[in-house]
Amino acid sequence: MKRKLRMGMIGGGKDAFIGAIHRIAANMDGLIELVCGALSSSPEKAIESGRTLFLPKDRIYPNYEEMILQESRLPAGERMDFVSIVTPNHAHFAPAMMALEHGFHVVIDKPITFTLEEAKLLKKKTEETGLSLLLTHTYAGYPMVKQAREMVKAGELGKIRKIIVEYPQGWLSRLSEKDGNPQAAWRTDPARSGKSGCMGDIGTHAAHLAEYISGLKITQLCADLSIVVDGRALDDDGNVLLKFDNGSNGVLIASQIAAGEENALRIRVYGEKGGLEWAQQEPNTLILKWLDAPVQILRAGGHQLSSYAAFNSRTPGGHPEGYLEAFANLYRNFALCVSAKNEGIKAAPEAYDYPSVDEGIRGMAFINNVVNSSLSNDKWTNFEV
Repeated sequence: MKRKLRMGMIGGGKDAFIGAIHRIAANMDGLIELVCGALSSSPEKAIESGRTLFLPKDRIYPNYEEMILQESRLPAGERMDFVSIVTPNHAHFAPAMMALEHGFHVVIDKPITFTLEEAKLLKKKTEETGLSLLLTHTYAGYPMVKQAREMVKAGELGKIRKIIVEYPQGWLSRLSEKDGNPQAAWRTDPARSGKSGCMGDIGTHAAHLAEYISGLKITQLCADLSIVVDGRALDDDGNVLLKFDNGSNGVLIASQIAAGEENALRIRVYGEKGGLEWAQQEPNTLILKWLDAPVQILRAGGHQLSSYAAFNSRTPGGHPEGYLEAFANLYRNFALCVSAKNEGIKAAPEAYDYPSVDEGIRGMAFINNVVNSSLSNDKWTNFEV
């Protein structure tokens, strides 16, 4: 890279959890600098948040429309290169589309949009403009997730037969949306979150991880969604049976009422020759279970890992890397690819391995299909995209 990329941010202002995570991740490698922001839907809070982050006074904007317009009018050497959108789901599409229309690359939280139709429109716009889009499916940034993917791709497990992925949380075991918890309030509100709660929020992560590691696509599913906590408007628990395009089966469990659980995302993938297991709360470890050999444990930073795992490892073995580093890997890879595009060259192949608009469409289709299946009397529902 010849220079840092300039980032603008929409949402993520004062007291917003995910905005701070994005800023830490973007800053970790010194390749990106935050230069402007429209940090809240409240103009007053947006301005206060910008001051807190020491942004230049003239680049703290009261709304995203003004930010995108004003930034597009600046000289090429001053304007932002891309915008990071860290708003609730219902406020993803409009700023993303406007940014692309004005020549800016986009980073966006999952799920990518409010509806599947909006996601497809974003894909069409990226194809028209040639601009890049990063979808922050964080778990794809972990080195040992990438190691698992490369081992499956190389056929080391043989043909994949079974995938079990689970994501239990317990933070919505009470009706927290009625107790002043802002994160719970928007995630359980159909007007801001969409047609699904738990499955839209964390089930999409589990589905993406299953497809990412296995290289397979879900073709059919049978879903049962529940509202466990009385008074809640969207699902807070669900179970899904899966069929994949190689004929294999799977099980996906997502719950936000699993009392006592934190972020216990875990996946097991079984093939003809053996299986693998990875857990987000022990992310530096990949467990391999062989049919005709002892259990094997691989560790991040160790020897004999794939180039993709090594490319996304930051410290020597035994030095823990976690969520922030995985998030930063997505931003770094995106920055390397955008800079290479700007300079008319190619980045390293490993840098292009980040989730984008196609994964966003798959995620929105997953939400649609699990909701439709849960409401249907049919046992199986074809996975429609």
